[in-house]
Amino acid sequence: MDQPARHGREDAKTALSASRHERALVVLTVLVGTVSTLLAATIVNVAFPALMQELHVGNDSVQWVATGFLAATTSTMLGAAWGIERYGERNVFIAAMVVFAASSILGMLAWNLDALIAARVLQGGAAGIVQPLSMVSLFRVFPPEARGRAMGLYGFGIVLAPAVGPALGGALVDAFGWRSIFALPLPFCVIALVLAARTLSTRRADGARKFDFIGTLLLIAGLVALLNVPVAGHRAGWGATQTLALGVAGIALGVAFVLWERHSDRALLRVALFRHLGFTGAALVAFAYGAGLFGTTYLLPVLVQQVAAFNAAEAGVLLAPAGVALAFAMTIGGRLTDQVPVRYVVIAGLLLFAVSSALFMRAGATTGFWVLAAWIVIGRIGLGFIIPALNVGAVQALEGSELTYASAGVNFIRQLGGAVGVNVLAVLLEWRQLVHPGQPARAFHECFGVVTLAFLLAVLPAAWIGRRATTKPPHGGGTRGTTPGR
Repeated sequence: MDQPARHGREDAKTALSASRHERALVVLTVLVGTVSTLLAATIVNVAFPALMQELHVGNDSVQWVATGFLAATTSTMLGAAWGIERYGERNVFIAAMVVFAASSILGMLAWNLDALIAARVLQGGAAGIVQPLSMVSLFRVFPPEARGRAMGLYGFGIVLAPAVGPALGGALVDAFGWRSIFALPLPFCVIALVLAARTLSTRRADGARKFDFIGTLLLIAGLVALLNVPVAGHRAGWGATQTLALGVAGIALGVAFVLWERHSDRALLRVALFRHLGFTGAALVAFAYGAGLFGTTYLLPVLVQQVAAFNAAEAGVLLAPAGVALAFAMTIGGRLTDQVPVRYVVIAGLLLFAVSSALFMRAGATTGFWVLAAWIVIGRIGLGFIIPALNVGAVQALEGSELTYASAGVNFIRQLGGAVGVNVLAVLLEWRQLVHPGQPARAFHECFGVVTLAFLLAVLPAAWIGRRATTKPPHGGGTRGTTPGR
C-alpha cells in the first residue's frame, strides 16, 4: 500500500476513534493559535490613517504593512504540508507560534516603516504555517460527515477575533498609539503553546520528501515582482521600463513556478489537484474571496476615518456587529454544508457580499454609523456562508496526502487573493484620489465597484464546486469527463 493511501486510512481510523473530549481540545488548540494570527492580521487596519500621518506616507506605501503580511503568509502556506510530514503537527505549530510571538515584539519596537514591514513579514510567515495546519488537525480528528459542522464551530471562534480585534485595536491606537496593538496577540500565543504540547499529534510521515527550496524561491521572487507592478505603474507610469520589467519577470517566474511544481517530486503545490473540477472552482472562488475580504477590510477603516471623520476606536467598533453576524452565519453555513450541495451555499454567499460591496458605492460623509454597519453585516453574512462550504468543497473526493495538499493549496490561493486585493485596491485608491481631488468618497466608490464585479464573476467557478473530473493523473493518460458531486 502506498504512503498516501496508508495515511488516508490512518486518518480515517483516528477520526473514528477520537473522543468528543479529544476533538474539543484539538479545536480549542488550533482556534487559539489561529486567533492570535487573525488578531495581528486585522487590528492593524484601523491604524493605517495614524501610520500614514506619523510616517508621512500614502496608501501605496502603507499598504505594504498589510500586503507584506499576506504575501509572507502566501509564501509559507504551501510549506505547511511538508513541515507536518517531516516534523509532525505539534513541533511545526510550536515553532510557528514562537516566531509569531517574537515578530510581534519586533513590531512593537519598529523604528520606521521598513522595520515595521519586516516585522509584519515575519508575522505573516508564521501565520501561513498555523492556518493550514489547523485545517489538517481538524480533518484528522473529525470524520467526513462531521467536517462541515466542525468548520462551523471552529469558524465561530475565529471570526470573533476580527469582530473584537479592530474595536480593541482602535481603542489602543487612540489611547496608546499604534505600537500597542502588537501586544494584543501575545497572551493567545502563550495559551496556544501550552495547549499544543498536550493535544497535537507528533506523527511524522515515513520517508518524508525533501523541502522544495527551488519552488519556494520562485514563488517568493514571483510574488515580490508582481506585487510591485501596481506600485511601479502608479509611481513611474504603466509604460515605464521598471513597470514592464517587473511585469515580465513576475509572469516568467510564475510560469516557472508552475512548471517546476508540476514535475518536481517535492512540490509545494500539487498542480495535479487542478484536474479535480471541484478543487479548481474552489480555488478560483478562494482567490476572489481573499481579494474581497482583505481588500475591503483595508478600505473600510480608511473610508470611515478619511471620509466620515470617525476616529480609530469608532472605526473598529463599526466592524464589531459584522463580526458577530459572521460568526453566526458560519455556524449556519456549516450546517447547510452538511445538508445541501456546497456550491449553492457558496453562490448565495458570493451574491450577498456583492450586494454589500455595491451598497458601499453610495457611502459618503453623511452616511450614518448604523447604515454602514448594516451594509457590512450583509457582506459578512455572505462570507459566513462561503467559509465552511469552500473548505469542505475543496477537498471533497480527496484523501491521504491529497487532502493535506488541497487544504494548504486552497488557503494559499485565498491568501494570494488577499495580497493581490490589498495591493491593487490600495494603489487604485491612491491613484483615484489624485484623479478626483476634493472628492474622496468617489475614489472609494470605484474601489468597491471593482470588488462587486469580482464577486459576481466568481459565481461561475462556484458552480463547479462539488463536481469532480474523472481523470487519471497527468502521467497516467485516460479520458476526461465530469461527474456530479454533492
